[in-house]
Amino acid sequence: MLLAPSLVSLDVTPRRLTPLDEAACWQAVVDRDRAADGRFVFAVRTTGVYCRPSCPARRPRRENVRFFAAGQAASAAGFRACRRCRPDGPDPRDESQQAQAARIRALCAWIAAQADGGEALTIADLARRAGLSEGHLQRSFRRVTGVSPRQYVAARRLERLKRELREGRAVTAAIYEAGFGSGSRVYERAAERLGMTPGAYRRGGRGVEVAFVTIATPLGELGLGATERGICFLQFGASARALEAQLRAELPAADVRPAAAGGTLRAWADALRDALGRDGAPLPELPLDLRGTAFEQRVWNALRAIPAGATRSYGEVAASVGEPRAARAVARACAANRTALLVPCHRVIRGDGGLGGFRWGLARKRRLVAREKA
Repeated sequence: MLLAPSLVSLDVTPRRLTPLDEAACWQAVVDRDRAADGRFVFAVRTTGVYCRPSCPARRPRRENVRFFAAGQAASAAGFRACRRCRPDGPDPRDESQQAQAARIRALCAWIAAQADGGEALTIADLARRAGLSEGHLQRSFRRVTGVSPRQYVAARRLERLKRELREGRAVTAAIYEAGFGSGSRVYERAAERLGMTPGAYRRGGRGVEVAFVTIATPLGELGLGATERGICFLQFGASARALEAQLRAELPAADVRPAAAGGTLRAWADALRDALGRDGAPLPELPLDLRGTAFEQRVWNALRAIPAGATRSYGEVAASVGEPRAARAVARACAANRTALLVPCHRVIRGDGGLGGFRWGLARKRRLVAREKA
């Protein structure tokens, strides 16, 4: 749980919190929340020691704990600094973690720079390159990037494949240049990886028909794009022209055409407009054609499982996909979402109850959350 300014009143001096919200402080101590380090310290009457919120020592009883805005205040009250977490100095864990983070960033740069797209890189290869054990590499890599080394390598290969195809490279050559050992595997998962066959992607979506329509809603202009598989684009924008430009930027050669009058997409659009016009009305369940990395797909599926009217923190979503330390990666996956409302990233908020970010504006996010809770 993050200890945010919304939980306290702020002094004019940066980072000085007064008074402290003791319930929020205690929860941060229970969670060993490193985001709260530097915002306050907690002191234990039975030991006479004060610590960082994230101190790894055993948690004391609540009735024995006092909270102070700074170590100086705790010291003036007769407490001494913990020698384990060093609340008045640099966190001893930071030095090693910063060094590991530098190794991981260097490893990511090395993976991205492989001229051959990353030839059959194994965990053992990457661990040797980083100078870490395989288990240590897995943990450190997830902490720094939010995904596993395998997922990162796969994502870089997919980026390389897309680039090769956009540049006009023959499909077979592009697949092997990107480091994929088997063309058949790429074709088997082409819909998930690219949203279409590699050949269609190479042609910039040429041959892929995308119906498009815009509607006026209480939340602003909304654009919908759909392939034969389902909705691939659902976004708010300033105008119909701007929304169509956004769609064409992803598939510059796709056959984008107005949705047929009385057709399926217009019926879907009407159902969405009607639902958005009534607070508390459930949104229609529509088929989706989603394109994203494996991690993004997992996050988007988790978002779709959040009930209307409910919210989850970025950390809770990360935990639900088996990556409890990947809150930032979850936030990036939310930002990459191209299908607003149907993949309800507006239901994800900060751990402290704040709205967090929203690519279509916080005012819209606030209204969406409010209408679903109505």
